Amino acid sequence: MMTFKRAIVFAAIALSLFLILRSHHSGPNYHNANDLPKPKSVEDWVWKSQHPGEAPPVQPSQPKQTPSHSLDSGTIRKPKNQIPLQDLHAKPLKEQLEYQFPYDPLSKFPAYIWQTWKVSPSSGEFRSDFREPEASWTILHPTFVHEVISDDVAPHLMQHLYASVPEVLEAYNALPLPVLKADFFRYLILLARGGIYSDIDTTALKSATEWVPSSVSRSSYGMVVGIEADPDREDWADWYSRRIQFCQWTIQSKPGHPVLRDIVANITQETLKRKALGTLDKNTKNIVEFTGPAIWTDTVFKFFNDPEYFDMSTGTGNITFKEFTGMKSAKKVGDVVVLPITSFSPGVRQMGAGEDDDPMAFVKHHFEGSWKPESERHIGDTAH
Repeated sequence: MMTFKRAIVFAAIALSLFLILRSHHSGPNYHNANDLPKPKSVEDWVWKSQHPGEAPPVQPSQPKQTPSHSLDSGTIRKPKNQIPLQDLHAKPLKEQLEYQFPYDPLSKFPAYIWQTWKVSPSSGEFRSDFREPEASWTILHPTFVHEVISDDVAPHLMQHLYASVPEVLEAYNALPLPVLKADFFRYLILLARGGIYSDIDTTALKSATEWVPSSVSRSSYGMVVGIEADPDREDWADWYSRRIQFCQWTIQSKPGHPVLRDIVANITQETLKRKALGTLDKNTKNIVEFTGPAIWTDTVFKFFNDPEYFDMSTGTGNITFKEFTGMKSAKKVGDVVVLPITSFSPGVRQMGAGEDDDPMAFVKHHFEGSWKPESERHIGDTAH
């Protein structure tokens, strides 16, 4: 017969064995973005906005943020001290964004796919010709969280992400056209959460895990962009806004990337300036310069030539379109991987782009921007 004292001893031994076994089975190791566990959906993030007074949502777990690295010099910036909110709002907008969304170039690419449209795919009003492109992203990225943010949900999501930066929220809400909001949305969501943004009328041809060769360390780059236009002809300016133009319909990035921080700050400041002057109207004529591929291209090139991130003393001059024209394979500049025109613009049958079955063809954009004049149909699109 077991005595009470002996029962206590056996219970203590059993508990010790349980704790030892548990410590040796602490969960899987994740080696790339495709292996990341799925975070909770965006509906959880906007719960508080849509259900005031109820319990706040639990946000998806994010990689631990560490101080950013200067890309070429190898130096590490000092960790930022905690800043009181009133002092933070007194700082320039770019510093506010850097504080709220720090960039860790060594982190993993978040396993998100972001898209936006007027309604969600579950709605009967969702366009039938968008269903196949939208589904292609889920099929090729089964372990990613794929979110299509509707126009009704987007303002709540922006409120959740940018409540601490009210200037950005004011600018987003002030934009008078859906196409402007859709343009701004892609930069905002990638800055705050990272992952992949792609327009709703874009078909995934290959998984994002194949876009950059596996021989290139994922910790050595934080953004992937593609070339939209490489018009090697004398009259290029009649058809395109820039000699080399980076597409904005598909972008991959880690959260907090300096390029995204820069473009969000610039669009915010320009929007609020126009609002104050009363010139923020519904004219679509200069969208490519305001929120579209022209300002996106300029911002990427500005980053390539920024002495804060690159040692300019060792080069022979600024990086220009000449470094990218005629590309047939990926090129890494700092922590940005630039893909050739075939990767994000296959099948355009001009500017040296390959066909959809080319090994370097990764996504297929269908150019559904019906609001554009014909001369601008290949200068980017938001499909709104």
